[in-house]
Amino acid sequence: MTDKPAAEADPYALPLDTIQSPPTSLWRAFRQIGPGLVLAGSIVGTGELINTTRLGAQQGYILLWLILFSCVIKVFVQVELGRYAITHGKTTLAALHTLPGPRLGTSWLSWLWLFMMLTTQAQIGAMEGLVGQAAVMAFPGATESVVAFAGRVNPALGEYLTNHAEYFWAGLTALAAIVLLISGGYKRLEHVTTFLVAMVTAITVACVVALPWTDFPIHLDEVATGLTFSLPAAGAALAFSTFGITGVGASELFVYPYWCIEKGYARYAGPRSDDEGWAHRARGWLRVMLLDAWFSMIVFTVATIAFYFLGAAVLKPQGLNPEGKDMLETLSLMYVRPLGSWTRVVFLIGAWAVLFKTLYVATAGNSRLTADFLALVGVVPQGRQGPREATIRAFCVFYPLLAFGLYVLVREPGNLVKVGGYAQGLMLPLIAGAALYLSRRDRDPRVEPNPLTKGLVIFAFLSITAVALYSLVDLVRWLF
Repeated sequence: MTDKPAAEADPYALPLDTIQSPPTSLWRAFRQIGPGLVLAGSIVGTGELINTTRLGAQQGYILLWLILFSCVIKVFVQVELGRYAITHGKTTLAALHTLPGPRLGTSWLSWLWLFMMLTTQAQIGAMEGLVGQAAVMAFPGATESVVAFAGRVNPALGEYLTNHAEYFWAGLTALAAIVLLISGGYKRLEHVTTFLVAMVTAITVACVVALPWTDFPIHLDEVATGLTFSLPAAGAALAFSTFGITGVGASELFVYPYWCIEKGYARYAGPRSDDEGWAHRARGWLRVMLLDAWFSMIVFTVATIAFYFLGAAVLKPQGLNPEGKDMLETLSLMYVRPLGSWTRVVFLIGAWAVLFKTLYVATAGNSRLTADFLALVGVVPQGRQGPREATIRAFCVFYPLLAFGLYVLVREPGNLVKVGGYAQGLMLPLIAGAALYLSRRDRDPRVEPNPLTKGLVIFAFLSITAVALYSLVDLVRWLF
């Protein structure tokens, strides 16, 4: 799955002839970033558009601190996983393969990842469904024509689509994602997601900036209440689901090393060795990775807070709560009520970009991880480019269709996202603990982080674990 000819090197191999010196200026380093922006394409998605906005609509600004904390703290774990990939040349699942404990072909934690990933297909289903809703809103005439044509072909189908018109567009979205995924590799992924992330962030921030000149201004004294570390009991379940999805979720933590490797950071550093030349290159490419991770953090945090402010400033005063089949219609009021009906089109474009890019990036990442998992358990040949790329393409077809099926069965996007949020929230302490364990077990003083960063990684692990325990208790209450 590369944009290069098949004869060229495997992006996961570390041949000596691909070694490159790291950039020596900030500008040149900026030109090498990309994995974090691909990650941002996945992060600014259903969690932000649905859960973060709903949280603002239900609780106002009071949980602003939790959103900020969620966006920042998990990046320390992300960076450690990226560090391990660059300095050891191993993907996430290959690194977890070396963990102690029970194993069935591969590590117990890799099996838990598989369970989590299948659970979070519910989120992908929500994305496809919401894109379908957006298309029905944007193209009512085309939708009526599709329903009428289906009725002429099969009256029962026409009647069914009359009440489920979004299914047609959701299915079309899944097919579009499949075509885009199987026809390009990392470079296309990076270019498409960078453009869409920039567009979504610009649209959402522009709407927030315009609020002071509307009937829904943002009051600084109300915003200040969101920095008092309060946690209302009524919003706890939604808050901790949001913690699992906003910022770098467990899914993004697993996939980030794959993007770092495909970008070339590990290849450019070269195979791990004892010579100082390798250590110098590794430190240089680690600095690029750090720039990549923290720059993308700024991007997705700005977008996340913008969605939260729109929910708190516009939806909450009107008592509006986005849920059910009219969720997207309610969300559009964040733009239409304060800024006018012309922004409905702007919102639909932004919503499409948010949801489609997340579907696109998440499926690309899940397919790579699945191919890696199947190689580790011996289902497909390990370390061979051809079988791996064929497996990736197969799952780039399978996962969008699976997600579409889940949406058709459940049809409630909010509940689908909540299920995925719980799964990611409970997985977070496990992947954070694994990152901490690997960094300590395989430490190399030449490329290890400074003492402050080490302390912040430990703090991130403890914080994530505390939140996951609360989430687990709440999940048990929800189920029973």
